[in-house]
Order: sequence, then structure tokens, then C-alpha cells
Amino acid sequence: MTTFGSRRTAPPLHRSCTAFAVLALGAAAAVAARAEDSPLPRQVDANISALEEKVVAWRRDMHQHPELGNREFRTSRLVADHLRSLGMEVSTGVAHTGVVALLRGGRPGPVVLLRADMDALPVTERARVPFASAARTEYNGQEVGVMHACGHDAHVAVLMGVAEVLAGYRGELPGTIKFVFQPSEEGAPFGEEGGAGLMVKEGVLENPTVHAAFALHIWSRAEVGHIQYASGGMWASSDDFRILVKGRQTHGAYPWNGADPIVAAAHIVTALQTIVSREVRLTDSPAVVSIGKIQGGVRYNIIPEQVEMVGTIRALAPEHRQQLHTSVRRIATDVARALGVTADISLPYTRGLPVTQNAPELTKAMVPVLESIVGAERVHEIKPETGGEDFGFIAERVPGFYIRIGGRARDTTETDAPAHHTPEFFIDDSGLHVGVRALTAMALQYMRTHPLSRLDTPRTKTSQ
Repeated sequence: MTTFGSRRTAPPLHRSCTAFAVLALGAAAAVAARAEDSPLPRQVDANISALEEKVVAWRRDMHQHPELGNREFRTSRLVADHLRSLGMEVSTGVAHTGVVALLRGGRPGPVVLLRADMDALPVTERARVPFASAARTEYNGQEVGVMHACGHDAHVAVLMGVAEVLAGYRGELPGTIKFVFQPSEEGAPFGEEGGAGLMVKEGVLENPTVHAAFALHIWSRAEVGHIQYASGGMWASSDDFRILVKGRQTHGAYPWNGADPIVAAAHIVTALQTIVSREVRLTDSPAVVSIGKIQGGVRYNIIPEQVEMVGTIRALAPEHRQQLHTSVRRIATDVARALGVTADISLPYTRGLPVTQNAPELTKAMVPVLESIVGAERVHEIKPETGGEDFGFIAERVPGFYIRIGGRARDTTETDAPAHHTPEFFIDDSGLHVGVRALTAMALQYMRTHPLSRLDTPRTKTSQ
């Protein structure tokens, strides 16, 4: 792979496909060695190999034409046209720009949901690739660059590949696949609703009722060809909050004539740090309470009337999430009262995500499937992450399993790989076929081992 200066650039498509071929041969050999146990029929696996160049081309096209949340108009058209060409029942405009398609198999069986997120981020790309984004748009009143800085373009391309492969297998398919292309995973623009939560509210888990759900994320710091998963909570709940500390304005030279919200805000920040350090049983799972913004006042000699504080709460267990909410409200209210001011607390303020949990039985059943795809030595159980992922809205309602696939080139180290959500973000797309194989194999395995007569009624918990 070529480099320019210290930045990595993607190879031309024919070179990437050569890398694809090498990786595919390795994957095919691994599958052949486990032929009796593999959930992928030989013809299905061969069809995946034949699609690899197309999947890369889709990904690069979408990378060059990124769109922000609730504005994925071009992407959703591309997806819907492809799914219709495969003879699927396609619904558009779901949760603004989402696309949902049904592939009904030739035999009865369960309903499996496969999900990919479509939105990009307000980031100006600095990666030196021939298909770099030059897009610009307006976001929350500001002109911004737009970039797929988290790999959602790869997720869409992978799921489009899975759809094409399984559409060619529909006669043998023991059940129904619900393909969900989701907008606004990164969050809707201020004042709008979106994402998986809105899709669930609009009935994406119904008509027909979903029995299990699968999703993946490409990971820039995991090596190409490898798969990662976590048991239980994989992504943390994520709740933003705002505390408006209200005092009484006065001259800075005469503080006794007012009630100082700045001093109170400082005490609240300090007191909030005791929640994680003194109230949460950290030996069970991590938790985070962070203040990211404090704003108040206009002049050095005026004590202002109010101070705004904005922060985030993260937890990897639903019970810890509720505990953190309760503690933030209590501490902010009581500290403010003790200092003669008030605290108005909005929690969540603009967005709240549940914990994304991998269902234990589904995890246990699917790890051997992943090992059959890439080899046991390339499937890794990892520690949970405190990042948020709105697939949790789906996984709290039906059994879910979420994995990560490698996107780091083999000739780089983990520390060299740019982080997600950064202008230099880069993935080696020669490993996208691993995602296609993994989602296809897990869907087929679940269908084969879960006849309708054995399935419990899916959970009906109302999403929050």
C-alpha cells in the first residue's frame, strides 16, 4: 500500500481487489477445511467471493458522497434501488430516510433483522485517498465538511452485499430476512428525532415480528480479517444532560448582593466526580460522568444570572444507568440549594441511548459461526466500550448480537491507525468480505437452528 508523507492512501481498486483475492483465498480455504461445520453453503460462499469488487466499489462511492443524519437521500435511493432490483419488498422514508426490505424465504422459519447505519459526520476529510469526500453542508447552523469518519459507508456496502447473496438463495432460505438501513445513528440534528429509536417506534420490529437481530461495525484499529465481540454489554448507554444553575446577578465587587451560579457550578462539577468514585460498584462494570461544557457570564466584573453545564453519562449495565441518573439529579439539586441557587436538570437533554447488550445465548451460539468464517485464532472476545451505539434500541427488545470487523491494514500497527471520528480516519476495505460472510452465516445459522416452534415470543418492552 502506498503512502504520501505520513498519511496513508488507499490503493487503486484493482490493487485492493488483488488483496481481496488473497484474503478471500485464505477465507475460502478456512471454510473448505471446516466444510462439514460451516453455516455457509459452498455456492453462497462462492457468490460472496464474486461480489467483493462490487462491495468495495459501493463503499468508495458512498465515501465520496457522504450525508449527515436524517439527510441520507442519495444513500437511501442507492440502497432502495438495489433492493428492488433483487425482488424484495421495499419500504422507504422510515424514520425520515431509512430503508427496510423483506426477503421472504422459500421455507417457513424465523424473522432475522440485519442492520446497517448510513449517516456520516460533520468532519472535513484529510485522508489522502482518491475517493476522499469534498462534500460540505450546513449542520446546526454552521457550514461544515462531511465525511464518513466512522465507517458507516462500509456497513451499508456490506449489507447490500449480504442482500444480493441471500436473494440468490431465497428458495432455500428457512425464514425471512428484514434488511434495515438506518439513518442518523450518530444522532439527529438538534430538535429532530431519528435513528434506531425512531425506527423501533415506527414498528421496524413488527410486521413481521423480529426474532433476532445482528449488526456490525468496522474498526480502524483492529486488523483486517479479524472479528471482535463482547459478552453482555458491548456498548455503553449514552445520555447527555444539561444543568442550568440559576442564581441572582450582581456586581462582581459586591457578591453579597447576589447568588453566584459560577461558584455553585464549580462545586457541582467537583461533587459529580464522587458518583463514579464512591457510589458505583466499579468491580461490576465501568461508568462515566463527564462535564464537557460550562458557559456563563459576559464580563469580568459581573456575576451572571445563570451558568449552563452540559455533560455525558455512560454505563454498561441498565441498573447502573438508572443509578447514575438518580445521583446526578440529587447532587446537582442539593449542592445548588446549599449554596443558595437552583439547578434545573434535563436528563437526557437531547439524546439517550440504552446499553447495547449481546444476548448470552445468541453470543454462545454465534461465536463458533464466526470461528468457522475466519478461524478461531482470529475471533477475539474484547472488553466492553464506553462509546454509545443506538443498535441498543433494537437489542433491548429482541435478542441481539453485535460484532466488530477489522479495518486496519496488515502493514500498520494499532497505534498508527487513525481513530474514528477524526479527519484522518481510514480503513482498508480489503476485509469487507469478512463482514458479508459473517452476517450471512449468522443469519443462516440462526434460521436453521431456531424453527418457529421453538421460539419464544420476543420481548415487548417499550423503548425509552
